[in-house]
Amino acid sequence: MNRIQLFAFVIASFLAVVFGLCFTIGSVNAKSGAVPVELESRVNPNDAPVAGLMMLPGVGAARAHAIISYREQFRQSGSGDLAFQNCNDLDNVKSIGPATVSNMCEHLKFK
Repeated sequence: MNRIQLFAFVIASFLAVVFGLCFTIGSVNAKSGAVPVELESRVNPNDAPVAGLMMLPGVGAARAHAIISYREQFRQSGSGDLAFQNCNDLDNVKSIGPATVSNMCEHLKFK
């Protein structure tokens, strides 16, 4: 009986240590994850790749692809101008509204 109790004690102690380490690592990651991501430079929506557009606030993969699709269609229309002359032009992209445009405007460049 003593061997069973000793074995159970060892297993319980091991699990307590493992869970303690998991909680410690989780709290360290949570603290480091609270730092906001900052762009190194402004993003030009006229030539930025999907990954660059996804760094903008409020832009995920679907919106990044929508921006690229819009600018490609704009280029194919043959107008010769860039698709995005200013922040307000992004409002023409499906799924992007005025609130999203105002959130990302300070992170954009157009030249």
